[in-house]
Amino acid sequence: MSVIVTDKGFAADDFACGFVALDEVAANDCDYGVDLPSDTAPEALVGLDNAAMIRIDFPSSADGRGFTLAAMLRRAGFKGRLRAKGHVLADQYAMARRSGFDEVEINDALAARQPEEQWRFRADWQNHNYQAHLRG
Repeated sequence: MSVIVTDKGFAADDFACGFVALDEVAANDCDYGVDLPSDTAPEALVGLDNAAMIRIDFPSSADGRGFTLAAMLRRAGFKGRLRAKGHVLADQYAMARRSGFDEVEINDALAARQPEEQWRFRADWQNHNYQAHLRG
C-alpha cells in the first residue's frame, strides 16, 4: 500500500487510471499515467505533455535525477499531475515541490518512520528556501 503526500498532509491515492511504462505509451493517448525511471533520457520526455499524470521513480533518497526530470518536464510545458514515487524523504519534500512535483507517493513503512507532521512541517516550501532569503 502507499500514501500520497501533498501540502495538506497524507491522503489516499485518488488516481484510478493506472500507470504504464514509458515504452508502452501510445500516441495521443492520455487516459493513464506514465511511469518514468530515474535514468530516463531527457529526449524521451518529448511528447508526454498529454499524459494525465507522470510518476517518476526515486530508487534511493540519494538519487536526485528525478528532480531534474521534473524540472525539465515543467519547463517543457507539462501541466498535468507530477508525482515522485519511492524513496523521497520528508526533508526532500520542499525540493520536490520546487522541482515541479505536485505530490509524493511513499510506502507505508516510510510513512510510519516519517509521520505526517514531518511532511506538513515542510509544506511551506515556497517561503523557506535559500533564494527567498537572498531576495529579502
